[in-house]
This record gives sequence, C-alpha cells and structure tokens, in this order.
Amino acid sequence: MAEPKDVAKQIRKAKEVISVSEALKIHENVFSTGELDGLEQSMAVKTGKGIVLIVGCSHPETKHILKAASQFGKVYAIIDGMRGFSKFELFKNMDLICPAHYSVHKSQIKTRFPEKCIGAGAGKVIEI
Repeated sequence: MAEPKDVAKQIRKAKEVISVSEALKIHENVFSTGELDGLEQSMAVKTGKGIVLIVGCSHPETKHILKAASQFGKVYAIIDGMRGFSKFELFKNMDLICPAHYSVHKSQIKTRFPEKCIGAGAGKVIEI
C-alpha cells in the first residue's frame, strides 16, 4: 500500500490526502468504517432511524461491512453496490435496501424484500 504522500502525488490537484485505516468520525453523525480488508471503506450516517450505510462496490464481504458499520448503531439501510453478494438473510432486519450500480442480484433482492427495496440511480433522492 502506498504511503499517504505517495498517494497525494498520484491524485491530481489534491491539496491533502488523509489515509483512513481505522474507523473514524468524519463529522457529527458521519463516520468511516475505515479501510476494510485493504480494499475500500464505507460511510455510515447516523439518523433518527438508525445507521444509513453507503458502500462502494462491497469488495470486502457485505457481512464484514455490516459488522464494521454496526459499531456506530443499528444499521437501518444500505445503499449502493453489493458485488456478487447473495447472502440475502443479512438484510432481514434492515428497513431500506437500495442496490445500485455493482449489484449483481438486484432482481432477487427486490423479489425477496419488495416492501423495503428501492431502485437507485444518478440523482436519486432518498428520504430517510
């Protein structure tokens, strides 16, 4: 893994690059899970209904991401990519599921959880 200053050289016009390896409070009610499995991090936003988890492609297993996010509270919702994920039972206690660009099994998720699954897309507004 590149050192932070090496990473900054790779990112054009970056004023500063902050490497986040551990869970971190970014702002009031906004957290990073920290880097998971050396692959990516996810963002957790604490709301009145619980944690809304915003993930990238879910290269770390979704189970691992959910466990990391649960340190901030009960996960209410998950939004974005769910790679080749098919362990749908992990969603049973969630209230909102929003599979997006990298989710291979969107139709199965929608079929299994029709009352809590919503579509995603660029510019989509999701009211929590």
